[in-house]
Amino acid sequence: MGALCIHGFTGNPSSMRGVAEAFAAAGYHVELPRLPGHGTAVSDMIPTRWSDWKNEVAKAYATLSARVDKVVVAGLSMGGSLTLSTALDQPEVSGIVCINPACQPQAAEMVDMVKGMLAEGTETFPGIGSDIADPDVKESSYSETPLAPLVSMVEDGITPMVDRYPSSRVPMLLITSRNDHVVDPATSDELAAQWGGSVERILLDRSYHVATQDFDKQLIFDAAVAFADKVTA
Repeated sequence: MGALCIHGFTGNPSSMRGVAEAFAAAGYHVELPRLPGHGTAVSDMIPTRWSDWKNEVAKAYATLSARVDKVVVAGLSMGGSLTLSTALDQPEVSGIVCINPACQPQAAEMVDMVKGMLAEGTETFPGIGSDIADPDVKESSYSETPLAPLVSMVEDGITPMVDRYPSSRVPMLLITSRNDHVVDPATSDELAAQWGGSVERILLDRSYHVATQDFDKQLIFDAAVAFADKVTA
């Protein structure tokens, strides 16, 4: 059995390390890729696009699939978007764990505003990282948000997927923070209604967006492994 764990936009594998370690401790083979342009300098991320991240995830999935019969995919935020994409492209996936996933298109006005900033020569705006309730924890993420990759995530990644959600039969564990300042929690309600496979939900009251490093992290680790054990049994 294998678990593919995927970090979020402007973050790096450290945000999903706890999840990956929980799977490893439960006997799973684990892949925890670092997405292109992430975990170094924001200048490295500016030229990257959805296709780069998706290809890296596909490589990790192929590596894992070669070692195990059954794979579960888990992702946080944009890692959740890439998790959904993997399930749609690989219907044999045993199950997916989406933690505060970016799963619905941004409003057209928002995208147009970002494109306008890009046209004026602005490449980044202030970072979205470290939305964590625990005052003693800080996410290792970029202090700036690169705009062109953000547009790519929405237009090339999320928007084309939404119409495909009902076609999937892959079981999902959907974990949502009620107080998320990065991804609107209501978008998880939409995803749950759209997804064609079975959906189990957990709502978190004590954690913000980066819930995998927040007060509810152990609950997430335990729930992810229990779900994976069930869908791979």
